[in-house]
Amino acid sequence: MRIALLVIIFSLLGVAALADEPPKLHTTIKDWGVFTRKVDGDTLCYVRSFATDKSPQSVNHGDVAFFVGTWKSGAAFEQPSMMSGYSFMTKTPPKAKIGNRTITMFSAGQEAFIESEKDEKLLVRSMRKGSRLRVEAMSARGTATTYEFSLSGITAALKKADALCS
Repeated sequence: MRIALLVIIFSLLGVAALADEPPKLHTTIKDWGVFTRKVDGDTLCYVRSFATDKSPQSVNHGDVAFFVGTWKSGAAFEQPSMMSGYSFMTKTPPKAKIGNRTITMFSAGQEAFIESEKDEKLLVRSMRKGSRLRVEAMSARGTATTYEFSLSGITAALKKADALCS
């Protein structure tokens, strides 16, 4: 059930046609944008940052972004996910790394999620303390990819998003 909820939640971030209205950018705090979006009568508050580095550079990665989302209804709180411009290989899960901490994700098409609430909290806590998030992934075609995300502004951006959904 939790996995299905995660897939639904973050699929809505990328599918404007399913939303009641387009996302609204409230502010940008350093490298993170703070957004809200109405979906089926509920409000999704989230932060988003695009990858600052993508490798290998010879590959078309498309837009690669990392999100942390909260629903005003309380259905989810600070759930991290990642979207890429290609489908991930399901048998080789992406890995999110901050410092010496590594958290294994699972993928569904072009999106990657954290499976357990415990690991979600651990990753978000690490994001608040860290300076860089690195995600290592494998494309469905078998290409190893790596992404770097700046964590500059993440703490203030999460506070703003949480306030918008409280």
